[in-house]
Amino acid sequence: MLKKCLALGALTLAIAAPAGADTLDDVIDAGKLRCGVVLDFPPIGYRDENNEPAGFDVEYCKDLAAALEVDYEILPVTWAERLPVIVTGRADVVFGGTSDTLARARTVGFTIPYAIYYSQGVVGSDTGIKSFEDIRGKRVAAAVGTMPEQEWLKIAAEWGEEDLYQGYQSENEVFLAVAQGKADIGLTTNTAVKPVIEQYEGLEAGPRMPWTTDYTSVVGKREDVTWLNFLNLFVTHQVRSGRYQEHWGKYVGGEAPELRIPGVMY
Repeated sequence: MLKKCLALGALTLAIAAPAGADTLDDVIDAGKLRCGVVLDFPPIGYRDENNEPAGFDVEYCKDLAAALEVDYEILPVTWAERLPVIVTGRADVVFGGTSDTLARARTVGFTIPYAIYYSQGVVGSDTGIKSFEDIRGKRVAAAVGTMPEQEWLKIAAEWGEEDLYQGYQSENEVFLAVAQGKADIGLTTNTAVKPVIEQYEGLEAGPRMPWTTDYTSVVGKREDVTWLNFLNLFVTHQVRSGRYQEHWGKYVGGEAPELRIPGVMY
């Protein structure tokens, strides 16, 4: 009798329990994949001459949609919107150079790294900034919510120069601030430096920042393990199929960085 009661209780709980998140099935059933992409991050994400989304991350969205045999929708997001767009359910996935920090992992889920960057400055030609130490006493700008901003604020606190920092909502605003002389150096990623200095007169490549290499992941809902597992497999297939190198070569140039982290399994 006790066994029957326990079995009945377990069945009741199973029936009453709400269904878990299953983005994989939801996307397939909807026939459309919604990708949050930062279009302020050339050549990884930007708008082309026809104002259409383009870049490395856009191609990854298209490849994921093709793997799922569904259509895709590009949802332009700012750096600060990358996590909220997932939490609120407005996007199924984010391709947006998002660093896989432990603090962020309390809110959203991360895949294995799909792209690797390091931080570098874009400087005004007349600022005299050639090395990292040359930044002391200079006005620094970065996009709000990005790894360069977070890491720079630690250094600014050590130097006592927090008042020389200015955050902007987009990287375009950062570069414009440097070009207009409102900031001496704008912090970005190595992949963005070349197109930026070609676009803005009076800007040149600045020094590399001293913090660690930036491993970035595809972002999905934290609780949706099935979806994150699928996305992990997608990342590995992009490498195995040659698409990772193809997209990197087209938009960034050269050999795509090794995604495996020394000392760990991927």
